Amino acid sequence: MRRHRSFQISSLSKWKEALLEWSKSNSIIAWMDSNDHQDKYSSYDCILAISEQTDKSKKTLKSTDDVQNFIDKEKDWLFGYFSYDLKNEIEELESNNFDGLNFPELFFFQPDKIILIREGKIDFLYLKEFEAEIEKDFGKIAALSDTTNPRFGEPQSIRIKMRIHKDAYFEKAHNFLAHIHRGDIYEANFCQEFYAQNTTIDPLETYKNLNRISKPPFASYLRIDDKFLLCASPERYLKKQGPTIISQPIKGTAARGENTLQDEKLKQQLGQDEKERAENIMITDLVRNDLSKSALKGSVEVDELCKVYSFNQVHQMISTVKAKVSGSKKPLELIKETFPMGSMTGAPKISAMKIIEELEETKRGLYSGTVGYFDPAGNFDFNVVIRSILYNDSHKYVSFSVGSAITSRSVPENEYQECLLKAKAMRSVLEGT
Repeated sequence: MRRHRSFQISSLSKWKEALLEWSKSNSIIAWMDSNDHQDKYSSYDCILAISEQTDKSKKTLKSTDDVQNFIDKEKDWLFGYFSYDLKNEIEELESNNFDGLNFPELFFFQPDKIILIREGKIDFLYLKEFEAEIEKDFGKIAALSDTTNPRFGEPQSIRIKMRIHKDAYFEKAHNFLAHIHRGDIYEANFCQEFYAQNTTIDPLETYKNLNRISKPPFASYLRIDDKFLLCASPERYLKKQGPTIISQPIKGTAARGENTLQDEKLKQQLGQDEKERAENIMITDLVRNDLSKSALKGSVEVDELCKVYSFNQVHQMISTVKAKVSGSKKPLELIKETFPMGSMTGAPKISAMKIIEELEETKRGLYSGTVGYFDPAGNFDFNVVIRSILYNDSHKYVSFSVGSAITSRSVPENEYQECLLKAKAMRSVLEGT
């Protein structure tokens, strides 16, 4: 179904810049960038998938049944997202809060053209009807890589508003704590929206600015006509590689230091912080339970527990859970049995989601959903949509949300400050500070 050509390349950064520049005229784009982060679960340096949306090539899917049927029958690549509100299909839940973005609940597309970079090679995977364009496209991208220098847009100056102000945040945080003390839940992720109305941004330049200051391992830029995701995520939701599934939940955040000594001290303090470790262990246990629904008996194991990783903006505490699954297990079954991810919900998960709906002010939509791909063999890799800017160009509406985990040990002031820390990168990119 696809034609494959490979070429050697030299400067990874120049080719990545060239690919983004070359792709921007397309109406459907999925770009995923590992930002040079390498671990044993890495698959590529970056990957670009585009659809020109011509009559002969348009193939988009907007239901879980359509996605699974495509995987079963077509055995080709799919790129796209599941929004947080897919939970309403999986469980008896609903999402009735305000939504200024109006993204579809889910969206996947079969790309006309896929371009991968890994280990010093650029791979072109084009549908058969586009194979004659590989050489021409390679030439155009190569020319751009020779002439394009990394550049970033002029600083913007957008006035960002908070959906929940400080006093209201404290009141809601205390409501979460009351639920915890009653025994309804023992952890919940409480999120709040920052937004701007009647605002226009340059989505690609904004993404590049956000990625430049964050450089996370699961960055993505998604365009679906007039809707854009600019994502600087540090977190993997779920990956399937052959019979192995891997989840890497994040819980625990600390600021970076102003110098090496202070930075190392903050990192060590995070690793030893009892409250942060308790948050992470609770969610790791939830993820173990989610994976066990699909796993072969006795195969669920915690590869890493509460390991602290450093990113440009923050230190994060990450655990890695993996399991083996039967070859008969369908990809959408694995998604539905683990979605939404525990790090963005809480525990018990369904009770936490009901309370989140009651106390949050906005519909999460794509925020705290997941972006990624399915390959022809039914393998997949999906991130967690956090540290992300969402933009609806038709509505002139810009939004980003941040959250923190509320547990019995939470101090509302500290949780509020954690939210502001997580908001820093998106806010500085949009406000030009």
